[in-house]
Amino acid sequence: MQRLSGKTAWVTGAGTGIGRAVAIAFAAEGAKVALTGRRTAPLEETAAMLPAGSALVVPADLTDAAQVEAAAKRVAGELGGPDILVNNAGVNLPRRYLHQLNPESIRALVDGNLTAPFLTSVAALPAMKARGGGLIIQIASMAGKRISFLSGPGYTAAKHGFVALSQAINQENGIHNIRSTCICPGEVDTPILRNRPVPVPDEELKRLLKPEDIAAMALFVATMPAHVCISEMLVTPTWMRSLAPEAQRIAGMP
Repeated sequence: MQRLSGKTAWVTGAGTGIGRAVAIAFAAEGAKVALTGRRTAPLEETAAMLPAGSALVVPADLTDAAQVEAAAKRVAGELGGPDILVNNAGVNLPRRYLHQLNPESIRALVDGNLTAPFLTSVAALPAMKARGGGLIIQIASMAGKRISFLSGPGYTAAKHGFVALSQAINQENGIHNIRSTCICPGEVDTPILRNRPVPVPDEELKRLLKPEDIAAMALFVATMPAHVCISEMLVTPTWMRSLAPEAQRIAGMP
């Protein structure tokens, strides 16, 4: 039996990476999936990978409140729902450190990583309440739990806010049978890595988490009983690049 049969899901950042993998996993389990991102072409590529009739392409700039409202209305009107919202869209910049930032880049980082999922979460809540419950899966980052040089201060600050948003949703909306799970991955082999100031060497990419790994976690959350709220999930590669040199030094001690 398909475990999400009869369910609808709205997946943001669905044109590539984790969002595409989540959409594929959910559709394979019977869900109708709305696909949102800024660019139509990648969304249509994702839609072509899903079973016929299971995808709705809804392009939108999720940092624009009017476009979020219009997208939410379209999802509710054409799919009825959503039962599940997956906030996956995010952004980082190569020039990400304090001395490199300007007002425009700060705004891009905060809006792309916090304002956007804030707007979509708030937009989805009324429909979820009307349907008697729902699930929001927030794809955040380990940058929302730890502070390091890797992600830069704008991305890190926004992701910390994202984690807090997820907890606040649970506090206010558990009484409405609405749950929010924040998945915080470490390094994942997705297109956002191309924006790193120092690219990840090809030989190390194979050690990183894959989009399908995060999709499997999202599917696990989505198939739990409605009375179960998994508030956070933290996941890293087994071989962590930032810690490996020191771990190898320790391993070599007599």
